[in-house]
Amino acid sequence: MTDLIRIPLPDDFHAHFRRGPAAAAYIRRHAAWFGRALAMPNTVPPVVSGVEVARYREELRAAAAGNGPTAGQRFEPLMTFKIMPGMSADTVASCAAAGAIAGKYYPAGATTNSSDGLRSPDDAEEALEAMESLDLVLCVHGEDPEAPVFEREKAFLPTLERIMTRRPGLRVVLEHLSSTEAVRFVLSGPRNLGATVTAHHLLFTLEDMLAEGMNPHLYCKPVLKTAADRETLRDAVFSGSPKLFFGSDSAPHPRAAKECAHAASGVYSAPSALSALAELFDSVGLPGKLGSFTGAYGARFYGLPEPAGTLTLERSPWTVPAECDGAVPMCAGAAMNWRIRA
Repeated sequence: MTDLIRIPLPDDFHAHFRRGPAAAAYIRRHAAWFGRALAMPNTVPPVVSGVEVARYREELRAAAAGNGPTAGQRFEPLMTFKIMPGMSADTVASCAAAGAIAGKYYPAGATTNSSDGLRSPDDAEEALEAMESLDLVLCVHGEDPEAPVFEREKAFLPTLERIMTRRPGLRVVLEHLSSTEAVRFVLSGPRNLGATVTAHHLLFTLEDMLAEGMNPHLYCKPVLKTAADRETLRDAVFSGSPKLFFGSDSAPHPRAAKECAHAASGVYSAPSALSALAELFDSVGLPGKLGSFTGAYGARFYGLPEPAGTLTLERSPWTVPAECDGAVPMCAGAAMNWRIRA
């Protein structure tokens, strides 16, 4: 039995940091534990231009520096922009020039702050063509909001296939896999198709959210699925497929926005994700595979240098706090066996 797991400094290829006063705490938590994080653009205001890409990056860097010079210098926010209906090639080029490495496709109404999203890939034809030409990654929230809730991911797959057929040179990431059908779609797809996987989709199922009373802090989009879906997802990740890499989809909401009649979707996983993943990989005797999942695979897909530096997790019991940063974290109140060594 190992008591230490040493991995490359992790990357998070899907993180929500928000904007405004509350955002600083979310950013600093990531900066303490991750070397890089891909910042989602569905903020208020949204990141839809080169000017906004540059402005948001400086906001993130300034907040990360609040952890001290070392953490601030070590942490690199990776930038995205939100693909809007009718977005021009010139706008895409301005986002790339400002440092964006990816654009995010949100189907209209699929998730938080997406009511202004895309009704069809046709709404973004010029932008997608420009992204392929500039070798930018297309990140996709892969759900069809018109389909029944538990079938939305599966229902979006034909749209994703259509995009890739039209743009065969485009690198595409299907975000937050949750279903057996989506896992099989990605694993059988071309090399330029990858996917992020969250800690909460690897850990929990619909039963955890509903069986003993509704737990709004596990409500997310795409929603948690069945135990069979979770096993398919775990098997794919444990297999070591380089197509699958970590994206936390950590999405903090104030407690009042979760514990109400219309709960916001999103799991605040940043405070506990790495500890929970260490526990999961260790439980199946595969702690050595954690570092590739949280580092090398995503960096290679995005064409980034592999992570510099290391992070060590040690076997040392602790309890996830009931609340932090004004939100309820994933696994709140649960005992953990692994913590990050200072």
